[in-house]
Amino acid sequence: MGVEKLDRFFNPRRIAVVGASDRDNSVGAKLLKNLIGVGYKGAVYPVNPFRPIVQGVTAYPAVEKIPRRVDMAIVATPAHTIPQIIKECGEAGISRIIIISAGFREAGEEGRDLEDQILALKEEYGLRIIGPNSLGVMRPEVKLNATFTNMAPIPGKIAFISQSAALCSSVLDWASEANVGFSAIVSVGSMLDVDFGDLIDYFGTDRQTKSIVLYIESIKDARKFMSAARGFARAKPIIVVKAGKFKESSEAAICHTGALCGEDSVYDAAFKRAGIVRVDRILDLFNCAENLAMQPNPNGPNLTIITNAGGPGIMATDSLIGRGGALSRLADKTVKSLNEILPTYCSKLNPVDILEEATSERFRQVLEICLEDASSNGFLVIYTPQGASDPIQTAEVIVDLAHRYAKSGKPILTSLMGEGDCRRGRDLLRQNGIPAFSTPEEAVATFMYMWSYAQNLELLYETPEELTVEPTTPASLRRILRKAGKEGRKILSEPESRQFLEAYGIPAVKSEVATTPQEAVEAVKRIGYPAVMKASSPQLIHKSRASGVLLNLRSEPEIKEAFKELRQRVKSKMPSAEFSGVIIQPMVMEHGIELLIGAKRDSQFGSVVVFGTGGVATEFLNDVNVGFPPLNRILARRLIEGTKVHNLLSEGEEETPVQRHLEEVLVKFSQLIIDFPEITAVDINPFIVSKGSGLAVDTRVVIDHNAVLNGARPQEHLIITPYPKKYTTKWKLRNGRGVLIRPIRPEDENRLRELFHSLSEESMRFRFFQVIREMSHETMTRYCNIDYNREIAIIAEDQTTKGEIVGVARLILQPDRRKGEFAVVVEDQWQGQGLGSGLVKQIIEISKELGVDTLSADILTSNRKMLNLCKRIGFDLKTADDETQKATLKLSEALLN
Repeated sequence: MGVEKLDRFFNPRRIAVVGASDRDNSVGAKLLKNLIGVGYKGAVYPVNPFRPIVQGVTAYPAVEKIPRRVDMAIVATPAHTIPQIIKECGEAGISRIIIISAGFREAGEEGRDLEDQILALKEEYGLRIIGPNSLGVMRPEVKLNATFTNMAPIPGKIAFISQSAALCSSVLDWASEANVGFSAIVSVGSMLDVDFGDLIDYFGTDRQTKSIVLYIESIKDARKFMSAARGFARAKPIIVVKAGKFKESSEAAICHTGALCGEDSVYDAAFKRAGIVRVDRILDLFNCAENLAMQPNPNGPNLTIITNAGGPGIMATDSLIGRGGALSRLADKTVKSLNEILPTYCSKLNPVDILEEATSERFRQVLEICLEDASSNGFLVIYTPQGASDPIQTAEVIVDLAHRYAKSGKPILTSLMGEGDCRRGRDLLRQNGIPAFSTPEEAVATFMYMWSYAQNLELLYETPEELTVEPTTPASLRRILRKAGKEGRKILSEPESRQFLEAYGIPAVKSEVATTPQEAVEAVKRIGYPAVMKASSPQLIHKSRASGVLLNLRSEPEIKEAFKELRQRVKSKMPSAEFSGVIIQPMVMEHGIELLIGAKRDSQFGSVVVFGTGGVATEFLNDVNVGFPPLNRILARRLIEGTKVHNLLSEGEEETPVQRHLEEVLVKFSQLIIDFPEITAVDINPFIVSKGSGLAVDTRVVIDHNAVLNGARPQEHLIITPYPKKYTTKWKLRNGRGVLIRPIRPEDENRLRELFHSLSEESMRFRFFQVIREMSHETMTRYCNIDYNREIAIIAEDQTTKGEIVGVARLILQPDRRKGEFAVVVEDQWQGQGLGSGLVKQIIEISKELGVDTLSADILTSNRKMLNLCKRIGFDLKTADDETQKATLKLSEALLN
């Protein structure tokens, strides 16, 4: 069900209030009171089987008795009555329902049964449901208050979506004092149906909404949430507060990765990957929501502070450094210019303290100089009402300069500390699009959140270097999994685990298994001295904790004695453990950096990749970063840069051979995790790097043996759809030239730009309905760095050149995935060879596979070739306007021959 069915929640013409009441302070009474006589222009119908009139309005005994078709029903009756009411709404054609009532899954088994009944009715009648446990929804622009709170917010540009009804009430109370307006407020409650993903999709296209603010306790459908957020984060800031940071991971006993990668770190990684800003406080939510829409994002964390009081400047600096920011190092030219206008006793370093005697003119002169400084990524002006400058005049100076320097692309924030005229000064600044705060700390926090947002967006915009990972998965790996599954094993042996790494080109130290002292001696002869010996036991999870590792063995007697000693240690540490022999490896003598590379299966977000400091102290150091497969070079680099060990790896350089090697290893590792949904966790610890290369020394792979035996659905363990290589094929065109047909990748940006530049004006106009002279990096990124869950772009590469792109077909799915739109363009010299028709037919086949019912395209009336092609295939053509025709195809009717 698509987001188009959500519109009537926020723009209903007729509303039924089921459970409407005259009883003072009842929820039903408050709901009805908030909808009548307050300016809402729609019709409201109370539903109460016991009263003919409620609050002076004609009431109806049931929804089917209402004489007009109702757009939305709000239900506030006891939980046990809800399924019957939902059924009546479905039969009456009411397809949007808000359930205010509580008493469902939180009440136990009986409540869960009620939810199951509601879900069955939702499917039967095609309903969309908000709740249960919802406060309701608000749309201030149309004076819709479909809640039981009596606070009416002012219209604004922020959509606030909250999982907590109580928090909605508190935010409304705060917003009325802070003069913050909303485009909509939604209390999602238990999210039985409508969830965060649905609402991000809706408000992402809502013209009244400029930013989306979320209060999250948990996410029901992580894939839908990520897809929606990634789709709209570029266009509208999405800001979130996530409650419940410290829930421990249940996998801690199995792998170091599980112990280190808790629930909150996974949420944090998800928000970053989706381009979402995460904040710590409710106040920060709305500061960010307003200010991200006001000012450009900084392109670095370096802030220049101008203040007329030293204390607040120091406070701002402490806050900035504490949040990971930095003071701009002012250029010599800037300092020289400040020296020329400021008294000798003023500080010309950052923070620039112009002292309490500063007039508004001094503020102007200093700001003009600092705004020209190239090393500054943003500016904070702090005013305290203690000296010669008037706060209103100072605000006017800032407004004037902000407008003059608007094209600099650097944000200007302010803090006017005080009330009275300072408050009026803040209002003036905000009215002119300049963030204004009452404390420096708030301003600094907002600047750093803006920088965080810029960094997260960078992940969506950056074009990675090409690194194609297309391993041929050996049948032997599947045999290893089946063998372990039949034996009921959860953990693969180290040699078995190593085979997975080797198959994906991840370097691993040689190892052999020995079950007797003599076998151990023979193994060392093949591997070489000095050697490492590790105890092997299915019950021995962390060998070092059980003293199950012996190092630097240099002779045959030492090997035999070590075997016996390890057997004894295992028996003494774990009497019930089965000693199955030892693992022999060469001793890695060269000093290197010990790292952890791992993966785990999160209950909500599926498989995640973990990177950080490894070795025996890995859990103590707790230096890890989390990412989601699939990874490319850019994402792998960001994963590495988010750790403290990155400072050791970088050696002060932008990129070292070791870092490039690690990027490749992480990309290959993520592909391994993608290809094997049966794998629930991996620990490579340590992965030792030195001189531009690395080796996996100890590897553990954990599997779901039930999934191995019964089969695992591909990609079910992933929240981000990986590259759909199954759509790759080769064609021969009418002129005999061969083309490679494959889905687009982020790495294709430059080649796609070359295709667009090669198009004639006519071909350009047919594709884009206008002639576009230049495509920006941001625009090209939208075409290449796509979410394969929502969009598929198929390119045609000339096989006789170095991968020149000669045609593109694009399919964009609606959120319900039942409808899709497509577009095709072919380089002029390649037209007339069957490539365009082939690409359209490929899009139709992909659409059918994805379950799309209807495919459409907007086509210029002058584009006769495309119109004729669509007609031959079976598209229905209708005039949309003077210049455009709409081609629509029911996929069951497509003629592809």
